[in-house]
Amino acid sequence: MRSTPPSDTASAATPSDTWNPSGGVQLLTVPGELAGQRIDNFLQARLKGVPRSRIYRILRKGEVRVNKGRVKAEYKLCAGDVVRVPPIRAAEQAPAPLAGDQLRQLVEESILYDAKGLLVINKPPGLAVHGGSGVRLGLIEVLRQMYPQSPFIELVHRLDRDTSGAILVARKRSVLQHVQAELRGGRVGKSYLALASGKWPRGRRVVEAPLRKNTLKSGERMVSVDPDGKASETRFQVLERFKGATLVSAEPVTGRTHQIRVHAQFVGCPLAGDTKYTADEVNREFRDLGLRRLFLHSARVRCTLPDGEPVAVEAPLSAELEAVLVALRKQ
Repeated sequence: MRSTPPSDTASAATPSDTWNPSGGVQLLTVPGELAGQRIDNFLQARLKGVPRSRIYRILRKGEVRVNKGRVKAEYKLCAGDVVRVPPIRAAEQAPAPLAGDQLRQLVEESILYDAKGLLVINKPPGLAVHGGSGVRLGLIEVLRQMYPQSPFIELVHRLDRDTSGAILVARKRSVLQHVQAELRGGRVGKSYLALASGKWPRGRRVVEAPLRKNTLKSGERMVSVDPDGKASETRFQVLERFKGATLVSAEPVTGRTHQIRVHAQFVGCPLAGDTKYTADEVNREFRDLGLRRLFLHSARVRCTLPDGEPVAVEAPLSAELEAVLVALRKQ
């Protein structure tokens, strides 16, 4: 049973469903399809252009209220909750960037599956999955602009900016909750294609090496194998061997940051085109073959919908990556 929070006499606004950035205090009513969403994510999706640090600050200071009471960032909303949003000074707002026609068309052409509240996108390389950390426009922002009639669009999981391929996006909260529960239970299949430099060790099909995430002074994130890191496991299978390279499939059992890339580096075969974990001289050899990006592609995803229907979607390799494989076969 939910306790009744103390009253908030500072606001006399009337509940509504949208946030008006030019107004004063706003009261937003949570629709049923957003029940279960964290308050920080709810605010991030509505306070367009407001830095996430600012959102956490107004939560800590109690400027945001739910049903007239203070809440923490991890509070999960219920249908019918009334969220008080304080005035945000214009100086704190950045204009929300709009996706251009070319980007919208690219994303639209990359949709592989759209049914029963689930989207599968063949994410282009170089496109971040969401804005932040110097990125003003990501895949999720583009999708929200493409589907303005949809009250709910959220990432089920993430891909690195430089990684291409299949990514799951939920258009219903029930789908998000179900598929993420399947992810936590290890019942979602994700298979990647990766081009590893050198000769992949024969018989090396599983890499179990704990990973630790570090942030450099520049703000760049780097991951390394560390005994004190988080348990991590990736299953590899050799698909094709070339002169100086090996095409492998990789299935991450756990979902750590840069997991496949660091595990490949750990066995002495860092991925082609990886500017973080592969030596420049190695990457130069692959650039001579036409590779201008990280060769890591989410090739297949498998999951079930809340009604039990299985979904399996394959994302084809780009022409650029296919051309690199053709060049390797000619050596």
